[in-house]
Amino acid sequence: MTAVLEVEHLVVEFPAGRGQRVHAVSDVSFDVAEGETLGLVGESGCGKSTVARAVLQLPRPTSGTVRVSGRDLTALRGKALRAARRDVQLVFQDPISSLNPRRRVTDLVAEPLAIAGVREARRHRVSAALEAVGLPPEVADARPHQLSGGQCQRVSIARALVQEPKIVICDEPVSSLDVSVQAQILNLLEDMKHRYSVSLVFISHDLAVVKNISDRVAVMYLGKLCEVAPADDLYRSPMHPYTRALIASIPSAPGPRAKLTGELPSPLQPPSGCRFRTRCPLAQARCAQEEPVLTERQPGHAVACHFPVA
Repeated sequence: MTAVLEVEHLVVEFPAGRGQRVHAVSDVSFDVAEGETLGLVGESGCGKSTVARAVLQLPRPTSGTVRVSGRDLTALRGKALRAARRDVQLVFQDPISSLNPRRRVTDLVAEPLAIAGVREARRHRVSAALEAVGLPPEVADARPHQLSGGQCQRVSIARALVQEPKIVICDEPVSSLDVSVQAQILNLLEDMKHRYSVSLVFISHDLAVVKNISDRVAVMYLGKLCEVAPADDLYRSPMHPYTRALIASIPSAPGPRAKLTGELPSPLQPPSGCRFRTRCPLAQARCAQEEPVLTERQPGHAVACHFPVA
């Protein structure tokens, strides 16, 4: 299938004073096909949100390339970048704080069109987007504080889709919502994906949620990808010890609960070799000396581990 998003060797580092640098994202590569949902999971602080913002060049990555429909966003500047970036939209984690409290819903949804200079049929497109996400017409004149968290997230989704992008990146879009509302938003995203023919990058630390919406899942640990596989394969037979521990921590997962020992290393000084080795029960001397490469072990199932679980 044609890849609409291609991320290659993405590196994002931030200065931390005293000559130190935060290694937020280190040599991450993945792609997203047309109509596909890629789930990106991992512990808090592993670099998921940094990847999302680096795709949008906010901030620009330290190195690497980001291609959207063949165009390299990292090579664009100014108006050319702003025009290309319309094909990639972001839905934020907190639906209330991501909306300007002083503006009406109709203005919030119309803002991307206004910035892009779209005048023709703007009101119709806003109304159609609000209707598509299941909001009644009277909501158009409301302000965010007059809406529930679920309604605010629907407004955020409508704002992301009004320009008919090719990719929507959802950064923890349901983590702040009640469980019943989470299900509604997940169903809405799935419906929107087919209605607008968009691809999704769904970021979450909740593996149970990711399993229900993703076609493929990529697992991150301390700025690196450690496993990428179709969702069913990953949850049925994870190969990386970290992925196995994450899946075993799901309350509904069969078998004993797994606990990760040790502390999460600092991104200022990540461990040599495999970054998971300081907490891995299978670690050997080679893991400290040689960094594992993400390698396809089965069709479509890649893992970065010297001693993958069979």
